[in-house]
Amino acid sequence: MTTLDADPRPPAAPAVAVDPALVAAEAEAHRLDAADPGHRHLFHLLPAEGGDHPEVAYFAGNSLGLQPRATAPELHEDMTTWSRIAVEGWFESDRPWTRYHELVAGPMARLVGARPSETVVMNTLTVNLHLLMVSFYRPAGQRTRIVIEDAAFPSDSYAVRSQARFHGLDPDQAVVRLRPRPGEDTLRTEDVTAYLAAEGDKVALVLLGGVNYLTGELVDIPAVTAAGRAAGAVVGWDLAHAVGNVPLALHDWDVDFAAWCTYKYLNSGPGALAGLFVHERHLGDPDLPRFEGWWGNELTTRFEMAPVSRPPATADAWQVSCQPILAMGPVRTSVELFDSVGMPALRERSIRLTGWLERLLDQITADRPLSVVTPRDPARRGCQLSVRLAGGSAAELSRRLRYEHGVIADSREPDIIRLAPVPLYSTYHDCWRAAVALAATVDRHPER
Repeated sequence: MTTLDADPRPPAAPAVAVDPALVAAEAEAHRLDAADPGHRHLFHLLPAEGGDHPEVAYFAGNSLGLQPRATAPELHEDMTTWSRIAVEGWFESDRPWTRYHELVAGPMARLVGARPSETVVMNTLTVNLHLLMVSFYRPAGQRTRIVIEDAAFPSDSYAVRSQARFHGLDPDQAVVRLRPRPGEDTLRTEDVTAYLAAEGDKVALVLLGGVNYLTGELVDIPAVTAAGRAAGAVVGWDLAHAVGNVPLALHDWDVDFAAWCTYKYLNSGPGALAGLFVHERHLGDPDLPRFEGWWGNELTTRFEMAPVSRPPATADAWQVSCQPILAMGPVRTSVELFDSVGMPALRERSIRLTGWLERLLDQITADRPLSVVTPRDPARRGCQLSVRLAGGSAAELSRRLRYEHGVIADSREPDIIRLAPVPLYSTYHDCWRAAVALAATVDRHPER
């Protein structure tokens, strides 16, 4: 039998006694769900592969969101247009394909606190970051550095290093990785702004994650943006873990640019199209370099087939290729759902739900080799709580949670389990199940 053929499920573990107070909290979870139900009915739920419950308690929406029930029927409508009128769908369908991205721009702009002209959905996240850095990373003289966080998502690290090399720079010198203070897990805002105040004349670009993928920390985006721009640097943001998770106001915060994926909290499907923001002060700037393609032309002149591009004074100018309509549909479905529910209401529920999970975890982490590394202040985090497991494998713990308890969490080796109670579809009872599962799976300290 090969490794790929092996059964990933661990052998059944012996029963472990769980704190009676934690067991008793199940009734409170049910009461909270009755009073604060969320929108679980709008999503397809997964059957459990272990445990005593028919459905999975799903905490991996920070990696891939659940599928909205509306996605398949609405995608079928676009498929039907293709089968019914084929090429004429570009102009004659109910949702003409030439303008399909405009249907997404409005609700997406509202979600990130931007204007529709500043927002476009296209490509995938790292592709968009590269296209944006073509425009906004312009090293010159001593101003060559790119500032990122040390715990940046690997794709961001690879992207900025390759951009430095593209400009003939040594990435080990050009890329500055800011680290938390010794003994701490998250960056302090004052340490980021202090670095920019002291070294800002050497910084060409600040590119941080709005919510850190590993720790769940929500960075103070407006404060860091202001400090970076005051230092003369361009400030961009990777918002993969922020969009659909926390309220954003990119235009008012004076962010230069941002990019994000849509398959996590926005539930648009695996590898879904990504979003891009460019502040309006940069739109229509003829001196701003940009890679161009046919779809970045003004629609009114696009079919003149002229040899010289005429880009619009909007974020659409960063489009290069023809939009993939069938991939655009799930994004449209998702952002319209957020438009309907409203980010302020989701944020309020997120604070309540994540706070409940935190209180349950507090009951079990004190006497186990577990610690929550996410900031306790709700203003400094989204809905993710990252739990560090000392002396064990996060991947193995994740497998046991899934197959022994029907709880799907996300692991980041070597020692982090990420739990994301997503306010759209997670429940208080899901949180209770996660805490009970961790308590049953991770042994107490021997001396206790």
